[in-house]
Amino acid sequence: MLIVQKFGGSSVATLERIRNVAQRVLATQRTGQDVVVVVSAMAGETNRLIGLSNQLASEGDAQLTSKGPYVASERAGDRAHERELDQLVSTGENVSAALLAMAIQNAGGRAISLVGHQIGLQTDGTYTNARILGFSHGRIRQELSAGNVVVCAGFQGLNAAGNITTLGRGGSDTSAVALAAALKADACEILTDVDGVYTTDPRIEPRARKIHRITYEEMLELASLGAKVLQIRSVEFAMKFGVPVHVRSSLNESEGTWIVSEQKSLESAVVTGVALDRNEAKVTLTNVPDVPGTIASIFGVLAGADIIVDMIIQNASRGGSTDVTFTVPENDLKKAVAGLRSLDLPGAGPMDILSDPDICKISIVGVGMRTHAGVAAKAFEILGRENINIQMVSTSEIKVSVIVHERYGELALRALHAGFGLHEGPASSAA
Repeated sequence: MLIVQKFGGSSVATLERIRNVAQRVLATQRTGQDVVVVVSAMAGETNRLIGLSNQLASEGDAQLTSKGPYVASERAGDRAHERELDQLVSTGENVSAALLAMAIQNAGGRAISLVGHQIGLQTDGTYTNARILGFSHGRIRQELSAGNVVVCAGFQGLNAAGNITTLGRGGSDTSAVALAAALKADACEILTDVDGVYTTDPRIEPRARKIHRITYEEMLELASLGAKVLQIRSVEFAMKFGVPVHVRSSLNESEGTWIVSEQKSLESAVVTGVALDRNEAKVTLTNVPDVPGTIASIFGVLAGADIIVDMIIQNASRGGSTDVTFTVPENDLKKAVAGLRSLDLPGAGPMDILSDPDICKISIVGVGMRTHAGVAAKAFEILGRENINIQMVSTSEIKVSVIVHERYGELALRALHAGFGLHEGPASSAA
């Protein structure tokens, strides 16, 4: 059997923790399994490196934010700067990989560390947020055959021009799952400082319960809606290639949460989890000409600025004009408003732009929604009892999302969690 284990930054934050990881990896190998390990940079190291870059930048350029990509909009498109930033931040994972390989060797095991180009991870040419194109993993197979634990630097790859690229925040998760898919591993373990996926954020709702099994679709929705356990793209890879993913603690041996296909699970819960996303802002355009092509022009500007739009509402026409409301990531709000102000719509009067960063998105997720009516109505009733006003609504087969004022976000989360009984019994959408 072959298993891929990924250890996050908190798991390799100190030499003592790296030694503990080495012992855990060797214990896995002693069960007769080949082991490939993917590591993140030591906790805080990526931010430290970006901080050094920021000190060199002029005020307002490439400022580090906690909510989004580590290249701010002012420097987006500055490929020379972005290339050097990838060169810089990729070193954090290289350090972790080498130290862990040394720790395994010191503990009596055999190990070798490999960085992106040695792993054979090929990406497109997008710096700071590259997409994986493929693996040429012959070197990994060769080292496994020699009896080595292969320790891979996560988060990084190589583009066609031979330059280092990185996969964006949380990219080591994506590296691990993609590598597991390419190697046809039996499982991919994501080992972190939490012991699984919970029905909601336990820091907000102490009664949140660990989910024993969750489907790829549910995890994908939760990851996209604010849950921070896994990077969205890692879940996409797992779902596309059918990689069983086990999210568990690196600090103990307890069973965590298995992310599997719906076919391998037995549905038991209508709602599996509740997510809160604070990185949302609302934009309303008034006096928008209600003619063909106008909406395409508006959202074309946003697409051209690489701004992801979430919910969209267009009101009924009033005398040839209409209102359009949509949400964008809060850290893209200024860029969105600036782009819309530059928009020139032929024959149109002044278009008013109203923005509101003080909102958040609350979402309930569960595959059971497909076969149960009235889930949205129940959610609205729960929020109504708490006097929480709903500003916008979006639904899918397995999700209901609402926009509320930011001050009510945690109250709404706790109310929905209790209202759907997620604190009761085994929290699992799969037996």
